[in-house]
Amino acid sequence: MASLEGRRIVVTRRRGQSAGLVDRLQERGATVLEVPAIEVVPPGDPDPLDAALGGLEQYDWIVLTSPNAVAALLTRLTVLGLYPRLSQRAKLASVGPATTIALRSSFPEDRVTLEPKDDFRAEGLVAAFAGRSLAGKRILLPTSTAARDTLPEGLRRLGAQVEVVAAYATIEPPGLDAAVASCLEGGFDLALFASPSSIEAFARAAGPRASGLPVAVIGPTTEAAARARGFDVRGVASPSTVEALVATAERLLAPRP
Repeated sequence: MASLEGRRIVVTRRRGQSAGLVDRLQERGATVLEVPAIEVVPPGDPDPLDAALGGLEQYDWIVLTSPNAVAALLTRLTVLGLYPRLSQRAKLASVGPATTIALRSSFPEDRVTLEPKDDFRAEGLVAAFAGRSLAGKRILLPTSTAARDTLPEGLRRLGAQVEVVAAYATIEPPGLDAAVASCLEGGFDLALFASPSSIEAFARAAGPRASGLPVAVIGPTTEAAARARGFDVRGVASPSTVEALVATAERLLAPRP
């Protein structure tokens, strides 16, 4: 019997990023309910990002914190006629394996110099930079309009000059309320979340019924958001990867021997 046979699992990652997760769950026998809780769109004003991309040679580091940021850079560089160039001068830092994979598949000259070893979030990236000399170094940080200040503040404490530019925004996709209502009515064993923004969107759509819903999440930041919204957090994937999230679901739901 497959480890997740007969289990109903909600996947809230947006389409285009959920394929690997869905495939792994289905291979283990799960019935997957896809309810993308967020949609990624360009920032309201692309001018700051365009200006930064037009002057990439002035930066010592370009720091990428998600596959969404990589995709946003790829889109704008293409629009500006600069693709596939990133920078011959700047070093690249990635927050974790998923972002590194996105970089290596999108930019042929990719040279990821720095990636945390096991803590794939802002705090881990700051720690990874701590052993390097950043005094006076210029860092470009293309990120979400809703990103936390943890990373830029941490890098500034290490002496860097950090330019934060909005590369993308997250919004709730059309039809989210109906999709959430449908999966609540049908019931599920576990919902999986990979970001605080997806937690917030799903909770708003679920309303009072969000309280006590069983979830597993990637990382402590998403865990904190889930607990604040009243979800029953049954597992936290560590490290913050798809593989660890699937393993967490198996640990929680697989039949005991």
